[in-house]
Amino acid sequence: MSITRGEVLTGNELTSGATVYLDARGNWVDTIAAARVFSEEDGEAKTAAMEATKATGRIVSLEAETVSVNDGEIVPDRLRERIRAAGPTAPVFDRQHLDEDGHVSI
Repeated sequence: MSITRGEVLTGNELTSGATVYLDARGNWVDTIAAARVFSEEDGEAKTAAMEATKATGRIVSLEAETVSVNDGEIVPDRLRERIRAAGPTAPVFDRQHLDEDGHVSI
């Protein structure tokens, strides 16, 4: 059994409220399984990704969550994040497709 530790970036889309995770290509995806896991050595890349995301204003409640990767499965340390990663506990609304449009209506 292979276990590693790291962090994933997570937040909520501004307009839909959907839980999203940053993937290795810099896209926001809705499954933690596709998230990029930042190692300790990736600190600068993680900080740069957080700053770039904050500058867009399109992702709110941005956080770095600690995780374990157990045989390829990303498992959040905090119960709150495990609940968020498992899926919505409230009705789902249409997601804002961030790759289609750089504009967010407020």
